[in-house]
Amino acid sequence: MAALDGLPPLRDVIQRHGLDARKALGQNFLLDLNLTQKVARTAGSLEGSTVFEVGPGPGGLTRAILALGARKVIAVERDPRCLPALAEISDHYPGKLEVLGGDALKTDFEALAPAGPIKIIANLPYNVGTQLLVNWLLPKEWPPFWESLTLMFQKEVGERIVAEPGEDHYGRLGVLCGWRTDARMAFDISPQAFTPPPKVTSTVVHLTPKESPIPCAVANLEKVTQAAFGQRRKMLRQSLKPLGGENLLNKAGIDPQRRAETLSVEEFCLLANSL
Repeated sequence: MAALDGLPPLRDVIQRHGLDARKALGQNFLLDLNLTQKVARTAGSLEGSTVFEVGPGPGGLTRAILALGARKVIAVERDPRCLPALAEISDHYPGKLEVLGGDALKTDFEALAPAGPIKIIANLPYNVGTQLLVNWLLPKEWPPFWESLTLMFQKEVGERIVAEPGEDHYGRLGVLCGWRTDARMAFDISPQAFTPPPKVTSTVVHLTPKESPIPCAVANLEKVTQAAFGQRRKMLRQSLKPLGGENLLNKAGIDPQRRAETLSVEEFCLLANSL
C-alpha cells in the first residue's frame, strides 16, 4: 500500500506524530495495510461512493478506502493528535478527505450525507461501537441513508449481531439487526495485527439494509426485547409481566412458557405490534 499511494508506512506516521494509542478513547490502531485493504474491499466497489469513517486514527483504513476509488471520505475523529496525520492524507488526495473533529455519538451522519451512494466503513472504537451501530439501524426513514455498513467489532459483539434464535449469543442486538438488515461476519483479525494488541479477537461484519422490514414501532420492539432478554432464563409469561405477561403473549399467539432466545425476529415484531 505504501507503494500504491506513495505515503509513508503507518509506523513512521505514528512515531513522527507521537500517536500512542489511548485506552480511554478505545484506540487500537490497525497497521497492516494489507488488512486495511481487505476491510475496505469487504464493502464492495467503492467507485463513486461517499464513505463515512469513525475513528480513523493515523489513517490506515482511510488510505485503503481512498486508494480503492471512493469519491470522498468523511471521517469523524475526536482525538486532535490524529488531525495532522490525516491532513497529510488529505493533501495527497485533494478534495477527497473531509475530517470532522468531534464525538461520533453526537454526529448527525444523515444530515451530513451528500447525494449518491453512502457506505459506512470503520474500525470502531470498542467503547462506542455497539451504540453507533444501533444509531445507524434506527434512522428517521427506512430504507436508510446508507447502502451498507462494514464495521469492525470485538468478535463477541459480531457474534451477537449475526446470532439466530436458539444460539447463545442471540439477544436484543441480534433481533434489531435481524429485523432491519442482512448481516454476516466476513473475517476475523488477530490481536497481534493491532497496536497495542487488544485482549480479544476482532471481526469484520458486513450489513446491508432490508428494503421492507416487518412494520413495527421501534420503541415497542425495544421495550419487548429489553424485558424478554433482561430475564432470559425465565419463561416469557414472567419476564414480560410488566408489559402484560400472558395477555400480551396470548394476543400475539405465542406460548407463554417459551423463553426469549427461542423467539424469531418475526415473533418479537408480533409482540411489539400487540403492545
